[in-house]
Amino acid sequence: MSNRLKIGISQGDINGIGWEVILKILSDNRIAELCTPVVYGSLEAATYYQKTLTDYEPVKFTVVEGAEQAQQGVANLVECCDKGISITPGKPSKIGGEAAAKALNRAVADLKAGRIDALVTAPIDKEMIQSEAFNYTGHTEFLAAEIGGKPLMIMASEIMRVGLVTIHVPVSKVAEHLTKELIAERIEQMNRSMIEDFGIVKPRIAVLALNPHAGDGGLLGSEEAEMVKPAIVEAFERDILAFGPFAADGFFASGQFKNYDAILAMYHDQGLTPFKTLTPDGVNFSASIAAVRTSPDHGVAYDIAGKGIADEQSMRNALYMAIDIVRRRKEWAKWTANPLEHFEREKGRDISIKDLPTEEHND
Repeated sequence: MSNRLKIGISQGDINGIGWEVILKILSDNRIAELCTPVVYGSLEAATYYQKTLTDYEPVKFTVVEGAEQAQQGVANLVECCDKGISITPGKPSKIGGEAAAKALNRAVADLKAGRIDALVTAPIDKEMIQSEAFNYTGHTEFLAAEIGGKPLMIMASEIMRVGLVTIHVPVSKVAEHLTKELIAERIEQMNRSMIEDFGIVKPRIAVLALNPHAGDGGLLGSEEAEMVKPAIVEAFERDILAFGPFAADGFFASGQFKNYDAILAMYHDQGLTPFKTLTPDGVNFSASIAAVRTSPDHGVAYDIAGKGIADEQSMRNALYMAIDIVRRRKEWAKWTANPLEHFEREKGRDISIKDLPTEEHND
């Protein structure tokens, strides 16, 4: 009981499907046995959306002042919004964006302070959340500013894991953002995350080309020869199993992606379009920062908000993955905390050198 992880969940935009998928996963009492959930948001919004879910057990929240007061075995809620908040399902509003920002800020503050072990974020409306206090293109960029590090966006499922060299960058500006150094850094980040976060001892990483047909020998672009290939060679020289560059269309259409533990795409839609097409209920994971953050792979889905029909499986998978990654990171930290002592084998038994007789030690 005392070792249960505290998992924070931010409500996202109150006019989207965030509260619906949160309530659906927490209606299963076994979630509170697996971890201690701490939701950041509006109790009024939770109550509003609970009324739309007649086929699910009502979630009885324990309202707490902060995560440090969270109780085990129940769903906890930290109030982050004023009373009388306006809830308009399916309709974007600045009120919804402001509520999302308040919940996210409070959750990230607790994450930074170590009061929660990981954070699962429900979807935000990137336009409605913009303000003088929140001027970021998404969760990933906000976390980078608050927690530090250079996050690598990874979309993960049991079928594939796709990382992005550039994240929220207009397609017209992708090429100018790419450098050999950035691609090499992303390969290294992907390799490290596969080992420490996903438990893959020697990951095989496929690197996609930027241009059609991998540039066709320079006929369709020079980025492969000037940036991508040199970065792959550099990674391989550092004992990272990186391969490519692969033309993206044939790589996914042929099923070649199944031969690799991870895939590195050059830009957002190059990686996320095949991922979301080929794998159901994936998870967005922000790798390469000190804290663990995951989210479902869908957006606010205004078109179905308030109708009680949103699929909660991606949100559930995001919660599970957050728990798994926290545990793997702790295991990795334990395994690598101190160098192993030198051992010699004597009579089929491991003994420390310092325990050997002095004269034998000197030999």
